[in-house]
Order: sequence, then C-alpha cells, then structure tokens
Amino acid sequence: MSIIEKSDKFHDECGVMAVHGHPEASKLAYLGLYALQHRGQESAGIASSDLGRLHNIKAMGLVADIFTEDVLGRLPGSLAIGHTRYSTTGDSALLNAQPIRVECNKGAIALAHNGNLVNAHLLRRQLEQNGSIFQTTSDTEVVVHLIAQSKEQTLPDAIADALRQIEGAFSLVLMTRDRVFAARDPHGFRPLSMATMPNASGKPTIVFASETCAFDLIGAHYERDVQPGEFVVVGNEGVHSRIFAAPRQQSSCIFEHVYFSRPDSVIFGRPVQESREALGRELAREVPVEADLVVPVPDSGVTAAIGYSNESGIPFSFGLIRNHYVGRTFIEPEQRVRDFGVRLKLNPVQHLLKGKRVVLIDDSIVRGTTSRKIVRMVRDAGATEVHMRISCPPTISPCFYGVDTPSKRHLIAANKSVEQIREYIGADSLAYLSLEGLKRACAEGKKVTYCTACYTGKYPTSLVDVEEIEPAPISLK
Repeated sequence: MSIIEKSDKFHDECGVMAVHGHPEASKLAYLGLYALQHRGQESAGIASSDLGRLHNIKAMGLVADIFTEDVLGRLPGSLAIGHTRYSTTGDSALLNAQPIRVECNKGAIALAHNGNLVNAHLLRRQLEQNGSIFQTTSDTEVVVHLIAQSKEQTLPDAIADALRQIEGAFSLVLMTRDRVFAARDPHGFRPLSMATMPNASGKPTIVFASETCAFDLIGAHYERDVQPGEFVVVGNEGVHSRIFAAPRQQSSCIFEHVYFSRPDSVIFGRPVQESREALGRELAREVPVEADLVVPVPDSGVTAAIGYSNESGIPFSFGLIRNHYVGRTFIEPEQRVRDFGVRLKLNPVQHLLKGKRVVLIDDSIVRGTTSRKIVRMVRDAGATEVHMRISCPPTISPCFYGVDTPSKRHLIAANKSVEQIREYIGADSLAYLSLEGLKRACAEGKKVTYCTACYTGKYPTSLVDVEEIEPAPISLK
C-alpha cells in the first residue's frame, strides 16, 4: 500500500480525446491523452475503428506506460477515441477503465466520458428492472444502456434520447465504425473543444479534446467549443451539429481555471494562464501582507504566485521544489521520517527560506493535512514567518459534477473558521480570495457564467446527495 494517500487536493474524473479522419488516429489520440495526463492517472484507454470493426485497449497506469509502439500497432484505423481516468464514481479498477465498448442493437459503440451523472443511481435501478445487466460500477455505462434501450430508430436519435435522460456533468465522445460523436451537457459543466488539422485526403481531420493543450501537441487548429446542450456528429458526409436539449443556466466549473486545467489551455473561451495570474493579483490586493518572499506550492500555486508577486512587489522564488517523478508505491524507511509522504513530493530550499518572512500561495485547502505539513516544512527550513494565501474561497461543500471532493464532514472549511484553520495548519496568517475576486479574475459574465457550488453550497441541479452535504463537525487534532 502506498504511504501517500489521496492528497489534500481535488481531482477531476478524466480527460477525453477523439479523432476522425486520420490514418494514424490512435497515435494522435495517444498524444492527446499524453497532454491530458494531469486530468487522470489511474487508467487510460484508446478505441479505434478501421471502418470494419472496433478495437479497444485499456489498462491501469499512465498513458506512456500503457501505449507502446507495439500496442498502438494493434489499434488500426482512421477513427479513435481516448480516455484517461481518475475515479469519482465507481471503483479504481480495470473494469471501470474507459472507453467502454459494446455490441448492441444499435451496432458497435465505444464511449468515453468526463464528468459525473447525478441521477446515475436512479437510472441504473430502472434499467436493471428492465433487464439490463451492468458490467462496471461506473456511471458512464448507464449512457450505453440508455442508447441500447432507446426506441429511436437511428443511432444519432438514440444518443440524443439518452442524453436527454441523464442529469449532471458530461462531456463525452462516442465512436461507431464510421462516425465520431461529441456532446456536452446543457449546463456546460466540463470543457470540450473541437479542432481541425490538414489531411492528405483533402478532407480535414476533426479532433475533440477536454483541453486545447492537446491540440497544440498534435498541430491541430482550435475551432470552437462544443456548446452546452450540443451534439456534434462527424462522418464522411462532414460535420453536423444538433441541439439535443435547450441550454440551461450555464454553470461551467470555475475550478478548471483555479486548478484542473493546464495553464497553456484555453478553457470556456478564456486562457487559463490569464485567469491564474489574475487570481494572484486579486489576492494581493484583497489580503496583502508584509513579507520577503512569495513562494508557490508547486505546481498548482505557481501562476497565482507570479500574479501575487507582480501585484505586491514582493520577490517571487521557488522555495519549494517538487519531485515530478514520484510514483504510487514507496519503501518507507524503518525509522519514521516526519512528513515523509509530503517530502517525497516537495522539498524546501533552505538557503532561500532561512530568516525570511514567506507568503505561501496555494490553490486550495481541502482537509488541511497537507497544508499543515507544508507550513511546518517551511518553518523547519528557517522561515521566520509563514503567511498562507489561497487563490479561491474556502471550500465548504462537495462537488457532484466530476470533482473528487471529500464529503462535507471532511472539508475543513465546512467545519472550522478561517482562524481555526490558521491555527490548525500553523501559519502566522491565513486568507482566502473572495468569491467576487474569483469571479473577476475568471472574467465571469464576459463569455461564461460559472458553477461555484463548492464555495457556496448552491447547486445548479436539483439532484444532489443530501447526506453528503449535511454538516458534521470533525476534530482534526
């Protein structure tokens, strides 16, 4: 068993990728998933089509470890979809790895999904009562059964019928023998973008991905986002769009800009790098402090720390160095090393921190345990003061739309005041960015409106797990 348990961070469920009309579709999907690896490290899979049959390979582990040259050679064809997963619904096991491939009355289908369906349990119960037999514990399989049981005659109509029945967050890609489909839920919770790239056949290759950084790696040109409630069909006849459900109040996940997405991606029409620097500038204006150094908690705090440093005039320094080669299992020394798990990932630069008043910038505090260890490490390295600044508001409620947040009883900000959290983590001061500052930094209202339920407890859908949001005081001592 790994001595590093789930960290004091959020995790998104996955990243998805789709390619239509390229002789090396599976290799492009592989490269896209490589760029999306940060969205999920538990399992990965690619399905391809040679226009005759579907091929599917998936395994536990990282993209580069699974898809060697030989493995990609077993994924022929000009169509491919891919998936990299971090579990939020369903166990972390190979049976839940995606894409899911099935043969049903609508033909051969492969499906990959990013998000979380809040009515999956209800639909699953109904489907099982009607005779469906499930092979996984993932909510994604519900979509496949809804398609198979649809009374619509054509596959596009059956897909649209299925999508109208599911509630929650979904950006999904689906493939048949000769077509690729992409859809996004009516609230637009999760990102999904479309791009094109030239092809020797004369017809452009069409690509879909969770983030635009995947397009940069393969040389694809970003065209647009798949719109909330939109269903895009790509076949030999071209690209066709249809609206399967009327768009609702847009509720795109603001945490994509705070933490999830890579800084070099454009998410919901806005560069993530711009948002994160703006978060840091807002933070410096709202909660300034006298200090000698601005130090990010890498990697998620880096860009906000640059913004904080630029706005405050306090020098920026990499006072914590991250080990990027940390795997999942380690041999722990027999003699207990304090904070060993965190030290495997982060190490303080003592000559930079000694005798300094330090502002630590991070994107969030979830349970508080990791922040406590980091503050202690910085003090042990010789810092005279440690001031913690968080580039988003306190997280007081769990997410039900594809983010692996703990239940409310394990969210420290749901159970303790800011001063109590400060005392627990051992910082000289602690301050969070306001909700208004967060929205300003992410430019809400210009192109998009955001879901901020994790900071407010106000959910954009009526279906949520009530038991998960009931307050339950905890002791973290």
